[in-house]
Amino acid sequence: MFRFDEGLKVYLYREPVDFRIGINGLSILVEQSMRLNPMASALFVFGNRRRDRIKILGWGGNGFWLLLKRLEADRFTWPSGTETISLTVEQLHWLLDGIDLALIQKHPRRFYERIG
Repeated sequence: MFRFDEGLKVYLYREPVDFRIGINGLSILVEQSMRLNPMASALFVFGNRRRDRIKILGWGGNGFWLLLKRLEADRFTWPSGTETISLTVEQLHWLLDGIDLALIQKHPRRFYERIG
């Protein structure tokens, strides 16, 4: 399994994408539809209509790289909605592993001024 650094920003494009689109088309989609810089230190995640494929676009400092994951029998559980959402790297790994992000609910972070 390919792993990403924990501090990396991840943006998920929730609309289906025609997977004939390559690096140039996806970088234009990031710029125009997502209103983000495709050369930022971030990952941009796209899915096809059948939700059996994911493409991840990233900038490597001197060029783009593109990862593709194709499922043979299953489907990715895609978050509903149309706007771009931000994910943690941990959530990206969950998505790639087939976990439904909508069902994951962590305990809220608590801040206390004193013990007792």
